[in-house]
Amino acid sequence: MSGIKIEVTTDYVSEQSVPEQERYVFSYTITIRNEGNSPAKLVSRHWFVTDADGNVQEVRGEGVVGQQPHLRPGEGFQYTSGTMLKTPVGSMHGNYFMVDDLGQEFSVDIPAFRLSVPRVIH
Repeated sequence: MSGIKIEVTTDYVSEQSVPEQERYVFSYTITIRNEGNSPAKLVSRHWFVTDADGNVQEVRGEGVVGQQPHLRPGEGFQYTSGTMLKTPVGSMHGNYFMVDDLGQEFSVDIPAFRLSVPRVIH
């Protein structure tokens, strides 16, 4: 029903990472596009961040990067954020909670994506 599409790219942030202290920093850039017929506002997010040891960190919050973008049909919004893992490989997935201009609430799945130090996984 929603027509909201999600695209993700990731990067390993080596200059902020300290592998000998189990600190691996990753950035991710998300593009949210409204390919549907109704305007919608992103209200909140719910993330699951999983490291290679199976430890899961749950993150909830309002909007994204301090904003609650309102997307009309055909519009997009892009932002970059980051996370830290104790392992060189992990993954993230979650949901955006949105509301259309008629007050209908809906959820948009954020498909799982990998966080990986380059050349760790072939």
